[in-house]
Amino acid sequence: MTYRRLGRSGLKVSVLSFGSWVTFGDQVDTALAKECLTAARDAGVNFFDNAEAYAGGQSEQIMGDAIAELGWERHSYVISTKIYWGIHKDVVNMANTLNRKYLMQAIDGSLERLGLDFVDLLYCHRADPETPIEETVWAMSDIVSSGKALYWGTSEWTAEELRAAYEIAERHHLHKPVMEQPQYNLFETKKVEREYARLYEDWGLGLTTWSPLASGLLSGKYADGIPEGSRASLPGYEWLRDFVTDPAKNEQVKELTVIAERLGVTVSQLAIAWCAANPNVSTVITGASNVDQVHENLKALDALEQLTPEVLAEIAEITSPFRKR
Repeated sequence: MTYRRLGRSGLKVSVLSFGSWVTFGDQVDTALAKECLTAARDAGVNFFDNAEAYAGGQSEQIMGDAIAELGWERHSYVISTKIYWGIHKDVVNMANTLNRKYLMQAIDGSLERLGLDFVDLLYCHRADPETPIEETVWAMSDIVSSGKALYWGTSEWTAEELRAAYEIAERHHLHKPVMEQPQYNLFETKKVEREYARLYEDWGLGLTTWSPLASGLLSGKYADGIPEGSRASLPGYEWLRDFVTDPAKNEQVKELTVIAERLGVTVSQLAIAWCAANPNVSTVITGASNVDQVHENLKALDALEQLTPEVLAEIAEITSPFRKR
């Protein structure tokens, strides 16, 4: 396993990490979570990602219970959670917001479910247009000062929103946002490669990217429809079905499979490795609903070593939106 600094911070995270979105609570119970977490950790993974909204808080509870039962020493891993959506949907000020009241109470709820005194990374899961960014920055900085989180950052914020937050923090000598968690994969590159381009050099933004397989599309499993038990077959994920069964994208996946087979890896491993090949990416968050998937994903490290400039150029030619078809 390789470890990279989280932006310009001194914190190092494994280049491949493990996240619980979709799986924990929906497909994975505590016993299976323990197996998956152990497999990831044994391979050198030290960063584990979560969010209060995943399975309505169940994901944090399952991960916290699993880690406690495994007896991991707190200094040996990095854990994150994200707050914004809330789990009390019918209560004013407690959902879809980044106001101070919500943030100060949400972190306490997450820590209780995780069974921890602090999280290493705390994210604003989305931006909140109804709350002044200054209010959010002060609250997040105060959470860090309280010791309930060590670093704070954002997820899916625009570059303009990130700059505003950073400048407010700098002006008032507050804890600055350190990292952003955007979607990044072969079919989704805009934020990471264009919108945030200046932020890496200007103030050392770190990235913990999610969905390296484009919700499973880049695994190739949707080439012939939606398999039973897959993410797109789950209740509440109807919105995903048209995307993962898109004929043009599945044709691109087939072409990528040819490259993967030549390198002796799977197309999933190729796609994950491609994300990690970007030097601005601190870690690529992977997910799995069973131990075999954990092992499969982590073998992307073998593919990463083979991504020469020539191979990357081949991949770019296949996935270019400007390519004539």
